[in-house]
Amino acid sequence: MSGLQVSVWKRYGHDRLYVNQDGKKVAWFDRRTGYLELLAEEQRDAVLDALAPYLAASSLPVAHKALRSEDDLAGNRPGHALQTKVDELAPGFWRWALARLSGRRLEVDSWRTGLVGERRVGVELERLVPRGWRVLHSIPLAGDVDIDHVLIGPGGVFCVNTKCHRGARVWVGDDSVRIGGQSYPYVRKSRAEARRASVALTHACGFPVEVQPVLAFVAVAELLIVPSLLDVRVLQERDIAAFKRLKTGWGPDKVELVYTAARDRRTWVRS
Repeated sequence: MSGLQVSVWKRYGHDRLYVNQDGKKVAWFDRRTGYLELLAEEQRDAVLDALAPYLAASSLPVAHKALRSEDDLAGNRPGHALQTKVDELAPGFWRWALARLSGRRLEVDSWRTGLVGERRVGVELERLVPRGWRVLHSIPLAGDVDIDHVLIGPGGVFCVNTKCHRGARVWVGDDSVRIGGQSYPYVRKSRAEARRASVALTHACGFPVEVQPVLAFVAVAELLIVPSLLDVRVLQERDIAAFKRLKTGWGPDKVELVYTAARDRRTWVRS
């Protein structure tokens, strides 16, 4: 494609390049954040060619290619992946009735409990949005697993792993969690998810993105945490509001840049 013109626009603190054809806007590029908005995917190569002389002088990567709806994770609701699992495993009426009469739990019951937990934590995380935070839910990773929530904002990036254990007394150690005499690898899993998220976002953004692991418990009666556990934040859902006070010097531009990379399904495909 030819006939593309690039114009510079600097107003209200913005520094942008607009790409036009025959007086109609085709794309724009923010030179402060590296954000590229394409209005038509088929014009990507021509737009990048037109912007090349300007991008060469920029130290920021192009953070965003126009997202197809199936690649945009921003629309995922809390528990999106679990809801799919619940729908798959939902029993017919008679199987459900027999299980209830016999007092037997069905496989779908544990998935429903997890779904409730993710929705409750999701509600608390969404309350942070007016404070400059961005939230994504149910981020799919390779290997048919997902990250429950990713929180991005003035305090950095956090990978939130949600666990719902109604009325339980929970002990959290340096590597594992004990509930009712059973051990669970929740702490190790939270660390591993945060590492995967850090690798994926660092690759997509072009600069180091540290991701901190968070283990969020829902509806527990008691939560005991060993003092030596310092690299994983462990909290209850009601404690999530405290994130609004975290500050690490991240401005809105950097938050938006990382969020733009994180909402793209392709960022996570190999992680």
